[in-house]
Amino acid sequence: MEPPPSQSAARKVALFNHGRLTAGQRVLINGAGGTVGGYAVQLAKDAGAHVITTASPRSREAVASAGDDEIIDHTTTGVTAAVTEPVDIALSLAPVAPAELAALVTLVRPGGVVVNTTVWMPAPGDEERGVRGIDLFVRSDAAQLGKLVALIVGGELRAAVTERAALTELPALHSRAAEGAAHGKVVVVPSAA
Repeated sequence: MEPPPSQSAARKVALFNHGRLTAGQRVLINGAGGTVGGYAVQLAKDAGAHVITTASPRSREAVASAGDDEIIDHTTTGVTAAVTEPVDIALSLAPVAPAELAALVTLVRPGGVVVNTTVWMPAPGDEERGVRGIDLFVRSDAAQLGKLVALIVGGELRAAVTERAALTELPALHSRAAEGAAHGKVVVVPSAA
């Protein structure tokens, strides 16, 4: 199962409010393999950014279909070795080792930003180079959620609904998700009477 829509709205905040994303910038989305990462890729591409993503082989196709420009298989290649030109924004959606998170700041050009969504590690920054480190936590924002819904309804933002599950199947669904076997959005429907 994927995070609730409020987390998708948070990704939009991460890119535009905190990251100040504009056309022509380079964005690294670390952990783009989930549906929320796919939203971030689509939103960044729509804004005219060059999007670099990290994903595993199992989510490569989903990430590519979201429209990234470059993909790094994080299971075989370190992100710091693969990113050869600085990025303006590094958005970290994946829980990574503290050293890996800290290394993201080295990929960001002076004046850029690292936005981190993992709550147990602070976002790294580099005051000397003017690289901001921002920690982002989920907050509900009805107006932003409404805008995202409008983008989905209008076909401008794709939501990958991969299955529908009855409410009675929720425990099994959670188990599959914990094992990494549930991909895309799952719509939970009332159980048949």
